[in-house]
Amino acid sequence: MSLFQTARWSRQLDMGAFEVDTDPARLPIDTAYDFIGRRSYWGKGMPEAVFRRSVAGALCFGVYHGAALVGFARVITDGATIAYLGDVFIDEAYRGRGLSKWLLECIHSHPDLTGLRRWMLFTADAHGLYKQFGWTEAARPERYMERLNQDVYVQQQ
Repeated sequence: MSLFQTARWSRQLDMGAFEVDTDPARLPIDTAYDFIGRRSYWGKGMPEAVFRRSVAGALCFGVYHGAALVGFARVITDGATIAYLGDVFIDEAYRGRGLSKWLLECIHSHPDLTGLRRWMLFTADAHGLYKQFGWTEAARPERYMERLNQDVYVQQQ
């Protein structure tokens, strides 16, 4: 049995022009990888096999305009207490339409993600977006620790 009880979940916006969908069979992983593994500041250089594993272990949200993937996010969670939100993007050609806000609304309202005590994310440039949805700086940063291997993707090649 999957951790996520909702096998497929989707929402439409603007009379069907855009859709958020969690169906893994629909996700064009090559398109998502192109943005994250080749163009993003946080994942550039990530081997494709690593990205594929990251997607397989997460609840992924695709933002679609027709059949085209124009945005993406993934959530790693235990489904009960905590979630990590990562790899959030909207393709440059589709920015300025409110899609990132709508994507966050969809993620926060997903039935398998409601009632969690803590959410976490890392961002270098989207603090203003996330603050609109109740995200704040860490309440107790002195309790936060990490084990970071900044060069792990280079080491794997």
